[in-house]
Amino acid sequence: MLDLGTGLRFFGETQPQDGTFRAHALVTHLHWDHVQGLPFCVPVNREGAQLDVYGPPQEGLTLAEAFEEFMRPPYFPVRIGELIGDIRFHTVDDDDFAVGDAKVRARYVPHVGPTFGYRVEYGGISIAYISDHQQPVHGDAIANEVLELADGADLLIHDAQFTPEEFELKAHWGHCTTDYALHVAREAGARRLALFHHDPSHSDQMIDRLVDDARKRGAELGLTEVIGAAEGLTLTFGGVGATAP
Repeated sequence: MLDLGTGLRFFGETQPQDGTFRAHALVTHLHWDHVQGLPFCVPVNREGAQLDVYGPPQEGLTLAEAFEEFMRPPYFPVRIGELIGDIRFHTVDDDDFAVGDAKVRARYVPHVGPTFGYRVEYGGISIAYISDHQQPVHGDAIANEVLELADGADLLIHDAQFTPEEFELKAHWGHCTTDYALHVAREAGARRLALFHHDPSHSDQMIDRLVDDARKRGAELGLTEVIGAAEGLTLTFGGVGATAP
């Protein structure tokens, strides 16, 4: 799993509820929208369930200590230790490591606070996940770490929160435009780009327009496919395109 946002609740409804749940979560950073789903994931809260959580240290705190800091009264009524399943935290740094048969690469990427991007390689498929990415205020330089993660990826899931006009007003909010996401994908040689981290103020219709425009520009840049990430979206690799239930 990539991050532990509120979508984790709905994902949990599709998983075994009998204590056989086993999962690994790669957490990019600890902003609320990336961690709030954990206590609402029902299969984790079952005797016998196991969840391994990986993420960066936070200003002198281990990952476990950081979760303890924000998941406690009076901010939330339940502490991590009160969840029934076995939740194990792994503080990792700028490193490569294995999760089962998957090869994982974690690198710090520009955002607000310590933030990872991830690259996961499994079964001959590579996926880069750069959820929150601060676009340069001036110019279009790309951090070497970002290019390393996205290099030739079969799928790049990338921050695309703002229009150029919105970015002018929110240039230091830690995110980027759809144009910059396309730029990263092209420079890194990624094959498929999923536009992610949509602005909450954007309607479905506006996102559709942004994705349509990005798809046209992506074709001009030589990208195989540009899609808009959406809840419930399923991607299949091996020549089959995006489908949604």
